[in-house]
Amino acid sequence: MNKMREYRKEKNLTLRELSRLTNISEGYLCHLERGSRSNPSMNVLNRIATALDKSVDEVFFN
Repeated sequence: MNKMREYRKEKNLTLRELSRLTNISEGYLCHLERGSRSNPSMNVLNRIATALDKSVDEVFFN
């Protein structure tokens, strides 16, 4: 289970705000948070982690 939602809420970001920061659709981000999508590209992982001020490992692999 990733910690994307936890870190997003810590930064007081909505999915819409994270979407704007990462240029990734709100729907796709929602699927990633729920774990209903797998195998996002490294580019996507990096953009999300950067927006959350975390490493890819912290967000997705711990």
